[in-house]
Amino acid sequence: MLVCDSQVHIWAEETPERPWTPGGRELVRDMGHRPKAIGYEELKDLMDEAGVDRAIIVPPTWDMDRNDLGLEAAEKYPDRFGLISRVPLLEPEIGKKLLHDLRDEPACKGVRLTFFRKEEATWLFDGTADWYWPLAEELGVPTMIHAAKFAPQVAEIAENYPNLQLILDHMGVPGGTKDDNCQPYVEETVMLARFPNVSIKLSSLPAKTTQPYPYENLEPYVRQLVTAFGPMRCYWGTDLSRIIGVVGGTYRQCVTHFTEEIDFLSEDDLDLIMGRALCNALNWPVL
Repeated sequence: MLVCDSQVHIWAEETPERPWTPGGRELVRDMGHRPKAIGYEELKDLMDEAGVDRAIIVPPTWDMDRNDLGLEAAEKYPDRFGLISRVPLLEPEIGKKLLHDLRDEPACKGVRLTFFRKEEATWLFDGTADWYWPLAEELGVPTMIHAAKFAPQVAEIAENYPNLQLILDHMGVPGGTKDDNCQPYVEETVMLARFPNVSIKLSSLPAKTTQPYPYENLEPYVRQLVTAFGPMRCYWGTDLSRIIGVVGGTYRQCVTHFTEEIDFLSEDDLDLIMGRALCNALNWPVL
């Protein structure tokens, strides 16, 4: 079984030469990520220990939307890492050039947009993101989107741009939401399954519960989402820096949570969910 993590962050420590986003340290703390930076060599070792074959590197918000480390990792280890790029929505001309350049960069598998911070929350309403959707659809750029709380807006985008592949982060559940509080967001995410161009990352699950491994109270949410989207549109993932940060789980547990503890998934389901479906969606050939 190919195991491909749909979301991991790597970043460098903040220095005067490489400043973070203003408030970046507070963002790392408030989101529960490991304070110490994670580089791709450490990540590769952690993957080897956990039995993870591939990982999608998603540059974190606090690292100024830089793509350089992820690109370096994917170029050095093309069979292990793929990059989901950041695009500056507030700078359309730069963003448009970057989207065109992605077509010529094999390491880049798509783009991720986030709308969870206070300063980003209006971008789906005030026209800031409007330039992105038609161009990404035209160029065929898969787009991961962290837009929990904005399911109606995601539905509108999916309907207006039916050839744009949208991949929703973290079951569509906002950060900091746990246990029964996840249910209304999961239900909103399930409603998006009617759009064939929408898929879902089953990621950051240990951060969505106060229960210890194997997080039994999350199984109904996984079942709802897999039933709604089908295993071809569900992608396992970890958000690893949060899991080994405040949450306190292990990378291997994130794998075995699905492969050993969730008993309603067939072998064929697991083969797709654990990596093959995501690699197919991102046009990352599986040998």
